[in-house]
Amino acid sequence: MNLARAIHFDESDRNVFHVPARTGEWCISGGFEFSNWTEGDLVGKSRQAFANGWLGLETFGRVTFAAVTRIEPAEREALVAALADHFVTMHGAPDRAAAWPVAVQEIDAMVDLCEGVEPNRVMIVARELGEAGVREVFRILTPRDAELAQVAVHGDG
Repeated sequence: MNLARAIHFDESDRNVFHVPARTGEWCISGGFEFSNWTEGDLVGKSRQAFANGWLGLETFGRVTFAAVTRIEPAEREALVAALADHFVTMHGAPDRAAAWPVAVQEIDAMVDLCEGVEPNRVMIVARELGEAGVREVFRILTPRDAELAQVAVHGDG
């Protein structure tokens, strides 16, 4: 089974998100955080988190890029527990038991999204707010072929 981990190509996430996710932490879409947002909420760093931020499951910060990798069942179960606890502490769920099925649903949606995707493929999310609510679009980036001159070191022998 696959899931995605936060990756960084540079330091920009530290500047564009209120709380940046840590490199390597497991990620899900996290679109549920925006379910009751309006245009008035889409300002500054919050707008950036809404527009293209994956949700890290350790810091509950955001990251622009996530890479697909294998996850073990025990790791998945720990993520479900952490997310259920997050729903209780941050989103008003009455208790862990009530939050558990929703956490399972969120984690499994990401597992489904990563199903069949080659390991190490980079994914991005884009969100829009419309009359029907939040719309999410997911893309898997295709690596470009590099010319030898782009990666070779040249010198005078």
